[in-house]
Amino acid sequence: MKKTTLLYEGKAKKVFKTEDENLLIVDYKDDATAFDGKKKGAINDKGIINNRVTNHLMQYLEKNGIPTHFVKEISDRETIVKKVSIIPIEVIVRNIAAGSLSKRLGLEEGTKLSKTVLEYCYKDDSLGDPMINEYHIAAMELATEDELKAIAEYSFKVNDLLTEYLIDLGIELVDFKLEFGKTSDGTVILSDEISPDTCRFWDSKTGEKLDKDRFRRDLGGEEDAYKEIMRRLLGE
Repeated sequence: MKKTTLLYEGKAKKVFKTEDENLLIVDYKDDATAFDGKKKGAINDKGIINNRVTNHLMQYLEKNGIPTHFVKEISDRETIVKKVSIIPIEVIVRNIAAGSLSKRLGLEEGTKLSKTVLEYCYKDDSLGDPMINEYHIAAMELATEDELKAIAEYSFKVNDLLTEYLIDLGIELVDFKLEFGKTSDGTVILSDEISPDTCRFWDSKTGEKLDKDRFRRDLGGEEDAYKEIMRRLLGE
């Protein structure tokens, strides 16, 4: 299957149409951004790592009852996915206080939460992806009640599956972002990516950050951190 027209180019990926109207090709880039695009840079081989890590985790989730957009990995940077209509809601799942949650609520980073927290943000770069709740979602008609119920159930299940899977690899799943889309028949499925770009991964023994926070916070070692995640997940 070959790319035809460039459909969309974002901060981390390009999305192309194919000769099959129900399938797209995602091409991952090495570009790195933070703070709504205010900070820009690149991480060597990030696109390769994010593509392969995402596909590995998507297939694991699919085997365990989570419907995803994954179809086939066709190169180190490219993957065929199902075409979906993206639901304009970012879902953030939090197990440990970090990042914006620590700042908003005055919780020390690293504080384990007594209950997993589910947050929603409105996907709109021009507005800075503001936080919203179920009432905003209903009022703006971003998703139906049944769709939001499915999104929440899938998100908690993804958290349970990944937390258990990653801890055996010495990785603590601090928090992560998910996006969902609808297929042509209206089925809600997991979309986008699951990678060091969209998750906070900490080494479970040392607490070392193995994700994009190394880029956000000028910690250095981004390339090594991303490669370490791929090594632990894929043995490479």
